[in-house]
Amino acid sequence: MTVQLQPQSGDRPRERLWSLGPGALTVVELLAIVLGTGMPGATADAIARALLALADGSLRALAQRPPGEFSGVAGVGPAKGARVAAALELGRRMALEGRQAARLVSSPADVHRWLGPVLRDLAVEEFHVLTLDAQNRITRNLLITRGILNSSLVHPREVFRAAIAEAAASVIVVHNHPSGQPAPSADDRAITTQLVEAGRVLDVPVYDHVIVGGDQYFSFAEAGLL
Repeated sequence: MTVQLQPQSGDRPRERLWSLGPGALTVVELLAIVLGTGMPGATADAIARALLALADGSLRALAQRPPGEFSGVAGVGPAKGARVAAALELGRRMALEGRQAARLVSSPADVHRWLGPVLRDLAVEEFHVLTLDAQNRITRNLLITRGILNSSLVHPREVFRAAIAEAAASVIVVHNHPSGQPAPSADDRAITTQLVEAGRVLDVPVYDHVIVGGDQYFSFAEAGLL
């Protein structure tokens, strides 16, 4: 799909950023700075508006789009598309980094507050292991597998190889459902049972399996399923 542009006169967003600060700029202006330049007949602002139109004006929705779709906007080639994709990924990673100071886990809600913003908008499943020390503090967030569409396979050996390497006292496993529905599938239940049994044998207990779906989560521990 090719998005048509409407020529507009820009307000030099870079100059506004330096004089007023980035917080004073609109999403369109910030995206125009990432794009860098316009094209004959369209400013960077106009291209930014057309790019946002791919996702009905939502940055979160834009981040879920495959980067290849960005080239459907006139004026966005591979280089500019890569810059936009990189900026969106930086925002996603910042959401995680900003929560690293509060690493003590006392409930599944703590896990969701920390990893929910990172996982909720992904288009594919990711399976993470949070390694904990003896005081239930998160020591590492390890990405174990990344699936395609709505499938992510994981084997207990991959989970516990990583946990043992990090000298984990216990673990919490977390994955997302791109559908936005956090209810566990039969496969989710089966892998949880396998992981809990393997953890008992290895003396690295699995404290919880949290599934992120949109802005909601499901906890196997809260549901009494561990």
